[in-house]
Amino acid sequence: MSMPPAGQYPGYYPQPGYEEQPRRSGTQLIRVVLIVAAVAGVLTVGAGLLFWMSAPEEYTAPTRTTLKAQAGMVPSVGPGGPGQPLTQADPTAPPPVVSLPPAPPMQPATPKRLIISRLGINAPISSVGLDKQGAIQTPPISNPNLVGWYRGGPTAGQAGPAVMLGHKDTQTRSAVFSRLHELRYGDTVEVIRQDGTIAVFTVGGIEQADKTTFPTQRVYGNADAAELRLITCGGTYNRSTGHYVDNVIVYATMTGTRLANS
Repeated sequence: MSMPPAGQYPGYYPQPGYEEQPRRSGTQLIRVVLIVAAVAGVLTVGAGLLFWMSAPEEYTAPTRTTLKAQAGMVPSVGPGGPGQPLTQADPTAPPPVVSLPPAPPMQPATPKRLIISRLGINAPISSVGLDKQGAIQTPPISNPNLVGWYRGGPTAGQAGPAVMLGHKDTQTRSAVFSRLHELRYGDTVEVIRQDGTIAVFTVGGIEQADKTTFPTQRVYGNADAAELRLITCGGTYNRSTGHYVDNVIVYATMTGTRLANS
């Protein structure tokens, strides 16, 4: 199964150093002090511009996202829900699972609709592939209610992680996954499949991950059970790039199945 490439950590520029100068006469000392002060001012402004250009999102107003980045990663993916801030887990942390036993995986079948009753979502699903940069394509922004299923991975209900993506918003309105961050441990997600069955998934956890340190292995890694990953954008909106800096990721395990007409 193809995986989008993991991002790279941003670089940082070192601060300029200063060397001690030999002792001079009074007039010379004043002149040197003025020159040094002027040069230091230029260097300070220049260094500030370099820092801002290399990582402009770090100089936005403090938000949960920037504070989370400063605090570091947590040992495991959190459960989500009221009073539980979304955090990013350590890269080695496993995907979160519920206490319910997983249902036996089914044969492959194309997913047709995604239903999340708690969020009022009942959306069609369309398959998506990879773009020229090797990243997963997103559904067309012209259809904000459309969910994209990554056809390079398992289908929902098949053993392994089925990955689905949806937009958070458009320039004029909210989109299908605008409230995805509200999901929490124990919530159910249903996927109607082309073979007439419904795969019922139960949420095990939710995280908000920086796109430059996306947890590739946790999202796309192999799994014996049938699992589901729902992904959308989140965090701070970077106006210079036109993108959000984070991803909101929901992890769920299939805990039941039924016929669509039952």
